[in-house]
Amino acid sequence: MIPKVFQEVIDLGDGRTISIETGKLAKQADGSVVVRMGDAMLLATAVSARTANPGIDFLPLTVDYREKFAAAGRFPGGFFKREARPSDSEVLTMRLVDRVLRPLFPDDYHAETQIMIQLMSHDDEVMPDALTGLAASAALAVSDIPFYNLISEVRVARIDGNFIINPSREQLVQSDIDMMIGASMDSVAMVEGEMKEISEAEMVEAIKVAHEAIKVQIQAQLRLQEAFGKKEIREYEGEKEDEAIYEKVRTAAYDKIYAIAQEASAKSERGEKFAEVKEEVKALFTEEELEENGDLVSKYFYKTNKEAVRNVVLEKGTRLDGRKTTEIRPIWCEVDYLPSTHGSAIFTRGETQALATVTLGTSREANQIDLPSEQGEETFYLHYNFPPFSTGEAKPLRGTSRREVGHGNLAQRALKNMIPADCPYTIRVVSEVLESNGSSSMATVCSGTLALMDAGVQMVKPVSGIAMGLITDGNNFAVLSDILGDEDHLGDMDFKVTGTADGITACQMDIKIDGLRYDIMEQALEQAREGRLHILGKLTETLAQPRVEVKPKAPKIITRTIPGAFIGALIGPGGKVIQELQKATGTTIVINEVDEQGVVEILGTSPEGIATVLAKIDSIIFKPEMGEAYEVKVIKMLDFGAVVEYTKAPGNEVLLHVSELAWERTENVADVVKMGDVFEVKYLGIDPKTRKEKVSRKQLLPRPPREEKKIEKKDNPQG
Repeated sequence: MIPKVFQEVIDLGDGRTISIETGKLAKQADGSVVVRMGDAMLLATAVSARTANPGIDFLPLTVDYREKFAAAGRFPGGFFKREARPSDSEVLTMRLVDRVLRPLFPDDYHAETQIMIQLMSHDDEVMPDALTGLAASAALAVSDIPFYNLISEVRVARIDGNFIINPSREQLVQSDIDMMIGASMDSVAMVEGEMKEISEAEMVEAIKVAHEAIKVQIQAQLRLQEAFGKKEIREYEGEKEDEAIYEKVRTAAYDKIYAIAQEASAKSERGEKFAEVKEEVKALFTEEELEENGDLVSKYFYKTNKEAVRNVVLEKGTRLDGRKTTEIRPIWCEVDYLPSTHGSAIFTRGETQALATVTLGTSREANQIDLPSEQGEETFYLHYNFPPFSTGEAKPLRGTSRREVGHGNLAQRALKNMIPADCPYTIRVVSEVLESNGSSSMATVCSGTLALMDAGVQMVKPVSGIAMGLITDGNNFAVLSDILGDEDHLGDMDFKVTGTADGITACQMDIKIDGLRYDIMEQALEQAREGRLHILGKLTETLAQPRVEVKPKAPKIITRTIPGAFIGALIGPGGKVIQELQKATGTTIVINEVDEQGVVEILGTSPEGIATVLAKIDSIIFKPEMGEAYEVKVIKMLDFGAVVEYTKAPGNEVLLHVSELAWERTENVADVVKMGDVFEVKYLGIDPKTRKEKVSRKQLLPRPPREEKKIEKKDNPQG
């Protein structure tokens, strides 16, 4: 018997709808829903432990998103034909959902919680990542897990000035905005996306359009919750509290922390002073008290630290390192630092430093995308590495973290639209974060810009980036330019904006409080624009324009298009011709068939080697025209003629038959031509008898006068 199903439908206003249903699948989860748009279907489940593990003072939330290949009727790649570790695209989708949900759980809820979302059916017209936030929130809505502030996420695009909610991938190609927005009914919590140099006002307008669509989706969740029967929120044991301990810690630490926060110190010095104050506070308690309530002492010290630092900013307008709210830390840059790379640059801003390298290659090095929801390749991609020594720590390396994937993707989106469409190279940028104290992803954008220009990539415009922060007590607020790591942890917003001198190219915003006002967002964007332009000036002081040529050790790439019929001749039997040509010239040759044409990429550091390959291509595709004269060279002598090759197309051979050597009868080929002789022949096309090409030397020689034959009259015996 099929259980009763509860469903709500969301009208997108253009004939498309989204449905949310519950009651049929995965009923042992605390909450489960199926979200459908077109033929795309996602199953989302929410499960949370009934009790928290002792000693945990945070929410152990895991958001997992997976795309099943069966959803698109495809087999997974690889030997085992089984979905394995998540792709970067899946990780990015997990982050989009996690960043909106996490701040909206109760502060004292610490039970292990898992949200699992999987694509069960794919539709080429639907981008499933835009539905994951709605699915996760709806699963929580029909559960008893403490989550009071429902959310949703949408993608917003703009085509010819018109905004589209949850566009198709085809529509996204035509759009100048690709933004994901996550929000509750009252406020925006997350923004991430890329743009084609839009203004700050246009960005705010796009966010507002998305927020209105989100409100409609949240109302649908509330209706589903009501129809299904809103579950009573489970009781849970919150954090233990002790007001007496808090007052004791605050009284002992607040003024000292406040004073340190005004001293304008460096990160390490400031950390040592805060640690000394913490030890002084702990000394006020006995060993027995610390054994029982040491976790509370630490928690209340952090709370006091946060309050004091924030109040210094709000009351004094002074930041931890002494800067004003709009001031950018000192910047220095250097290009061409690494001699063997194709391009390199160091960008240092305060105590944050990124070293970027650029590697140039052919289309063979493109990053292949093979997902149920997307297939294709990237010819520009960026990888971001964040080793533990960058923050002075020693930690085991456990593969690429979700954070590294997310920060690298943001920097890639910031730069990619400034790579010219006709750039022949596949480009890989790698950012190594060597020091970190605030916004290493924005340092990656800046070092990446310089490294690309150093490599001779003809960027349309240079790009810079800045991270903005916010501290507010509900009434007063301060927007901080170029935030420190501590300001990120203690603040209420992390807003990263990248762009050129003419507009925004990418952004990422996370809000840690409810109710960010649009006027604050607008001020943050304007302050970010001023900061971006300041940083951009420092970049162009170091390197104003991309280098005209790639470096001597960097490969040059030449692209040549040949008729599709000649692809096989260039490759040769079993790849013999192309392999020998690559070996002899020290080049890499890649052939792609596009629209029945062969697009040949020649990559090499030697101009002579590239020239040799081009000459070989010219030789292979050389096609003589009927009646035209061509210079040839004798390369082989035969009894019945000479084999000649066209001097403008070495390797392109044809038989010059003995009958076409001269007008006179030729008994011995060597009497007329010898090995190495160079002369001209006339191309006569295909011989209808032999079906082979025919050339003639004699046709270009003066024809001797015809001899008149004498007719002898014999005596007529009868005459």
